[in-house]
Amino acid sequence: MLLPWIAWAQEPGRTYRLGVLVPFPPEDPSRISMMEGLATMGFVEGKNLVVDQRGFDPQQFPAMARQLVQASVELLMAGGPAIKAAQSASDTIPIVGFADDMVQEGYVGSLANRTGHTTGISILATELDSKRLEILMELLPKARRLAVLADAALLKSAQVEKFEEAARLKSVELVIVRIEKPEDIEQALESARAAGAEGVTILGSPRLFSARRRMFAITTGLRLPTVYQWPEGVSEGALVAYGPRYDDTFRQWGRLAGKVLRGARPSELPVEQPSKFELAINMKMAKTLELTIPSSILARADEVIE
Repeated sequence: MLLPWIAWAQEPGRTYRLGVLVPFPPEDPSRISMMEGLATMGFVEGKNLVVDQRGFDPQQFPAMARQLVQASVELLMAGGPAIKAAQSASDTIPIVGFADDMVQEGYVGSLANRTGHTTGISILATELDSKRLEILMELLPKARRLAVLADAALLKSAQVEKFEEAARLKSVELVIVRIEKPEDIEQALESARAAGAEGVTILGSPRLFSARRRMFAITTGLRLPTVYQWPEGVSEGALVAYGPRYDDTFRQWGRLAGKVLRGARPSELPVEQPSKFELAINMKMAKTLELTIPSSILARADEVIE
């Protein structure tokens, strides 16, 4: 049974308590962007905002969500699988989620979002994952075997079928690499390389996002050209990336959370999506891999790192 909704209007001199449940550490650059978004709405950590951030181990999300509820936070910000844990922990505390697809993953009923105590950011990862596979095949037109690195908990059979159909049209065989936990990444990529994979696209996933620098170090060592979801990834070790910038998107997440802290009900706030997508290329990495970037990709690039 849902309890009566309580909304908090922003009050001078008041300190707000925010609970954050995400699978990456507080020092990650994305947190800076999130806090910048909150600041634009008048909420500054250390002044009128206390942030209790927990996470890192998805298996602990349910327990951590309950701990945050017991700590009397006024808003829960949750990423990916942590959203479900937050929803299970409380049916009254507002939740602002961040997910590959808020609707498809079942966190909200629709983008319009007219009911419930959850809203959030949906980053269109499923649609963009297909686009990134197309870019990988365009990047390596002579490759006959490519790898798809995916979070096993998020990968759907329909998505795999769609990837394999697109690959067959290009006479490409896919090696689907399912990651159960971050410790599996190195061995899985080594096995894909040993199986003949000539490049890899990394699917959207909070878990893989938190391990991105380690993944890029591994793919570089294996000389595997990598296509990634966030444009900032090319400065962290990816060869090519396509999607919204994570600094913009996490800032958008912070602004949405600020609206709720100001008193808006989540059911009054439609699920938001990124509006700008960029193609970024790391030419220095291309030289390291002794790879020529096709002119068709270079011509579309929004950012090129020399």
